[in-house]
Amino acid sequence: MNIITIGRQFGSGGRELGKRLADTLGYDYYDREIITAIAETSGMNAAYVEKALDSSDWRNYNFTFMHSFSMESVMQSEKVKLLSEQRHVIDGIAAAGKDCVIVGRNADILLERYHPFSIFVCADLDARIKRCEERSTEEEHLSRRQLEQNIRRIDKNRALSREIISEKKWGDAASYDLVVNTTGWDLKELTAAVSEFAVKFFNRKDHSIQS
Repeated sequence: MNIITIGRQFGSGGRELGKRLADTLGYDYYDREIITAIAETSGMNAAYVEKALDSSDWRNYNFTFMHSFSMESVMQSEKVKLLSEQRHVIDGIAAAGKDCVIVGRNADILLERYHPFSIFVCADLDARIKRCEERSTEEEHLSRRQLEQNIRRIDKNRALSREIISEKKWGDAASYDLVVNTTGWDLKELTAAVSEFAVKFFNRKDHSIQS
């Protein structure tokens, strides 16, 4: 079983790269499907689940969460339950034993024991703003300043979420197997290069295990 995990800066194209990788390699793809599964299990609205898991106020909770987590006064917190359910869903994906690409959710940390091919996708700020502008609808139209604020806020929240469950820093090159800067790249062309790298990574991993 091969697992590819994608961490990404907001607006960098990491989600699109992940989907293209899954299609190219013939892997299962998981992104919003994780949120949907959590929502169905918890009986909550998917939009609320996503907002709760991505909010920055996790930093106010004093707990550790590596292979397990422990809490005292906030053990019954709704958000803690959602985080636990998220891990359960991601563990279930891995337990299915199928090759897959998982976008976000710190899956590289949660599935560390499976030795996934962990990728972090980044891009220059201008390129990220441009991508957000190109993908926004008329109703979602925001100024450049508003887009930049959203990008920085979302990236900060992602960094804080990772800080809760791991000592590995979000976006730190040393924490990933591959860092991809999408600036100036056509994602279709970039996907071909990354997929080739992924194949070599898994062949090398299998060889190391056999040795």
